[in-house]
Amino acid sequence: MVGGSLEARLQRVEDEYAIAALVQAYSFAMDNHDLAWALDLYTPDGRFCSADGMTDARGQEALAADYSARFARLTFNFHYTHDRTVQFESADRASGMVSAHAEVAHRGEAKVAAMRYYDCYQRCADGRWRFAERCLHFFYYLAASDYLTALARRDRQRAYGGAREADLPEGAWKKGSETGLAKPARG
Repeated sequence: MVGGSLEARLQRVEDEYAIAALVQAYSFAMDNHDLAWALDLYTPDGRFCSADGMTDARGQEALAADYSARFARLTFNFHYTHDRTVQFESADRASGMVSAHAEVAHRGEAKVAAMRYYDCYQRCADGRWRFAERCLHFFYYLAASDYLTALARRDRQRAYGGAREADLPEGAWKKGSETGLAKPARG
């Protein structure tokens, strides 16, 4: 727990709630294919990347191009988040992890995915928390019809055609450290 005054402790709770709301808004913006909403969730120089290197968009223009292409490929998607961590580095900067699943129609094929986002959050001049960086790591991304047979294999990342080794859980902390995000405290 944060020490200090009641006011400081209340501010930390409010900040954690605002970051949770940011994470939730991301799922809704993705599912609604709402580009303006998605972009508003990032800082002006925000970054969205993937551990496999297939995506690395920095700044609003690059983010708009990336998400527009993503929305064109995913005719249907439904994201849902699970557990999350938040570690404050300062009053205006934090990092965290978010576990999530998605059901999508990717280029007309039903697929399922489990992923973890490694995030950096920044409080902006308007007081709102936004993503400074969001890096996507896959546990799996599979055709729904392959789920039962491919889940136990390491080559369960099939987002881009062909079978590739999944980002997680093998080497999870190695992957997280490459994004510059700290391993969360245990306990």
